[in-house]
Amino acid sequence: MLYNSIIIILSILTFLIPLLISIALLTLIERKVLAALQRRRGPNKRGIIGLLQPFSDGFKLLLKQPLLPLIANKFIYFISPIITFSLSLFVWFVIPFDFFNIFVDLDLSIFYILAFSSLTTYGLILAGWASNSRYAFLGSIRAIAQMLSYEVFSGLVIINIILLTGTINITEIVLAQTNMWFFFPLIPLFFIHFIAILSETNRPPFDLPEAESELVAGYHTEYSSINFALFFLGEYSNIIFTSALITLFFLGGWLPFFSIINFSNNSIPLFFYFLFKLIFIVFIFIWIRATLPRYRYDQLIRLGWKYAMPIALSFFLFLILIGSIIDFN
Repeated sequence: MLYNSIIIILSILTFLIPLLISIALLTLIERKVLAALQRRRGPNKRGIIGLLQPFSDGFKLLLKQPLLPLIANKFIYFISPIITFSLSLFVWFVIPFDFFNIFVDLDLSIFYILAFSSLTTYGLILAGWASNSRYAFLGSIRAIAQMLSYEVFSGLVIINIILLTGTINITEIVLAQTNMWFFFPLIPLFFIHFIAILSETNRPPFDLPEAESELVAGYHTEYSSINFALFFLGEYSNIIFTSALITLFFLGGWLPFFSIINFSNNSIPLFFYFLFKLIFIVFIFIWIRATLPRYRYDQLIRLGWKYAMPIALSFFLFLILIGSIIDFN
């Protein structure tokens, strides 16, 4: 019994440690890409070409004194970043990196992801409320309003893919794209889903919950030290996770372009196809941050409910109609 527990713990650590290192490196990559786009150097002092900068930043946050507002709800104040960070890691357990590398292959993997993704809302609202700060509370209200708004049509996009494939298992959805990625027949849904994940991760141009010109730092205004680091790590984990989802749903996951895979005779490891597409989507996240100005809040809500929602719903009704015609014939 003890031996099995040790094996399980070691396997979880083997899975999570590379993920945490990837999150740290993403912060460096973002700063380097932003520096290149803005014609400056970026981090270059810690280690070779600044490779140790993320670890230096993390060590600095660990050493800083955690500050607690006098009128904050202490327990909820400290538990909120832990909730946000933990949920951002749990969703990774059902993500297939290739046909053979997946931690848990659930038949209901999409339901698992939707359930845990919706729970992240609680971490944000609790952080804003427990801080007892107007700026933090307004930031959390904004985050929840836009997250719920964009989760509705993001869910519709996923339902369209489920209707198209007839499965709620992510591995089977990827294998359904063996002959053609879903990006090509579902281009509008791809862009709608990409807008949704930009909003759900609070990334520019939809970073209104953290708008420094209005709300200082939004829902984590009163957080510092390790508590702020947990919010920061959770946000970047969600960026990589949502990029992985859009890769699996629309870009064929680990499948090469328009190829029928022979898993035993493929010269390039399948994981590298997945990794290349994932890095490309993450690069677009960073590129958008460097180029687009922030939306007003009314523009953000209007974009979701007046434009994205009707398009996603139209595709949903169209697929139902096509399916009913095929069944009738």
